[in-house]
Amino acid sequence: MKDSKTVVHISTVHNPEDPRIFHKECQTLKKAGFDVRFIVSTTEETKPNSDVKIIPLKKYKNKLSRMLFSTIEAYRKARKQKADYYHIHDPELLPVAWLLKTKRNVVIYDIHEDYETSIMQKEYLPKFLRKFIANAYKMVEQAFSKNLELCLAEKYYKEKYPRGTCILNYPILNKTMMNRERKSTTIDSPLLYTGNLSVERGALIHATLPRIDERLFVYFYGRCPQKLATKMYEIAGNKKEQLKLKGIDQYVPKKEIDDAYMSQSWLAGIALFPPTEHYMRKELTKFFEYMSAGIPIVCSNFPVWKDFVEKYSCGLVVDPYDENQIKKVIEYLRENPNEVKKMGNNGKKAVQSELNWEKEGEKLVVWYNEIWERKYKFGE
Repeated sequence: MKDSKTVVHISTVHNPEDPRIFHKECQTLKKAGFDVRFIVSTTEETKPNSDVKIIPLKKYKNKLSRMLFSTIEAYRKARKQKADYYHIHDPELLPVAWLLKTKRNVVIYDIHEDYETSIMQKEYLPKFLRKFIANAYKMVEQAFSKNLELCLAEKYYKEKYPRGTCILNYPILNKTMMNRERKSTTIDSPLLYTGNLSVERGALIHATLPRIDERLFVYFYGRCPQKLATKMYEIAGNKKEQLKLKGIDQYVPKKEIDDAYMSQSWLAGIALFPPTEHYMRKELTKFFEYMSAGIPIVCSNFPVWKDFVEKYSCGLVVDPYDENQIKKVIEYLRENPNEVKKMGNNGKKAVQSELNWEKEGEKLVVWYNEIWERKYKFGE
């Protein structure tokens, strides 16, 4: 009998240092005594200060090539591991998961996004085609995931996947960040956005902010396609120098983002997204990260987001299309540094007490063990 059970996480889409997969799930399971490996597209086989074995896949720039060749390679390499648990993170790996499943292992499908709804939001596709693709995706997903365990990153995914288990994407407690006393904000304090940039994530709305308030600088830490960056600069016009884009056509490592949180006394962390069904019901990971750093949130006034911000008294909500309202909120924050500090502290306390990965990580380990005990204990 093996001393520890083998866990293999697999992704052909995510970065090898993906916060949820590598820094949270893999590290938590490793600390709990599992033999953890990560099959992922990369050229590196080791990561600093980590005992998680990286099994590299060839990287492809072309999406179709990746979906075909990386998927085949991932299956071959995963099968060789003869793992007790396989944990996949991308919809394109569902056929791989189905092929890997046997009576003597556990296969988990980690649902990071509401993909069906996301497809329906793709404006570059005709509506009839969106519906067809979304329905086809739903059918394929149901067929391939029938015998898989489902891991849900968001609370509301339970509505679509009632048999799934929520392991929420809360932040890892950063003691340095949590213990840091933020300096008071000033009239020159900038706004901060972290995470990947897209139109659906409010990039074009955020680009208008220096025009709404001429003194305002906005810093962005996250991957931004060059084409989108160019469009954002066009929208900002003669204020484009006040948009500070730190990840044009490149991945921004987690450490760099964490350093950014502590680099300045930010006026607020922003998430002014346009209303889409895909995002209106999500509790964004960036919310918890802003809160961890003691930074108040300024976000769109979607009901779920409004309830969240009001519950924890950690920020303000605005109509993302109302420039006057946005301007008033910025002015309010500038004129009330004590309120900024209070909202930041409220958010920090909420993360410290309940909204953190440490609690979710404990749930992950318990769930892993329960699955094995419930379905796969053979008394070897």
